Amino acid sequence: MGDDTGAAAAATVNDHSSSGDHRKEVDIYPLSCYYFGSKETIVFKDETLSDRIKRMKSNYAAYGLRTSVEAVILVELFKHPHLLLLQVRNSIFKLPGGRLRPGESDIDGLRRKLSRKLSASEDDSETEWEVGECLGMWWRHDFETLLYPYLPPNVKKPKTYGPIISGVPQLLSKFSINIIDP
Repeated sequence: MGDDTGAAAAATVNDHSSSGDHRKEVDIYPLSCYYFGSKETIVFKDETLSDRIKRMKSNYAAYGLRTSVEAVILVELFKHPHLLLLQVRNSIFKLPGGRLRPGESDIDGLRRKLSRKLSASEDDSETEWEVGECLGMWWRHDFETLLYPYLPPNVKKPKTYGPIISGVPQLLSKFSINIIDP
């Protein structure tokens, strides 16, 4: 993949089709099946937005295109699917994930990022993250805030950062969601 932000479904995906419906099925489990704790706060590298953009431009000049991956993790609460988001600085919500290391596969990088951000400890080898299919890819150019679901034809060198949460319901519409009772 090029420089994109992909969102992978982390729920169980089945390829069953019932009564002529050819949508894939996603099994989701109640929120009560999961343990939630807290981790040490991750220190930000930048104090201001302008510092962040300056650092990103420098990294782009040094390393070129960067690929990011983000997970769509669904849980059931009150018989309704909910999207798990991370809260940053008490004001920003984002999908769990982040940038890949050079040469790292999307799935390995997403598993590493999920373990780092969601597992009890970073070296938690017991957590086996099940990564489903890629739900979508978005492109950003010139460090703008706008993301596109396609690479604009006038863009030669796209840059990407940040999640796209508002489009997740539409991306999930191709799945049939099964709520599993424990």
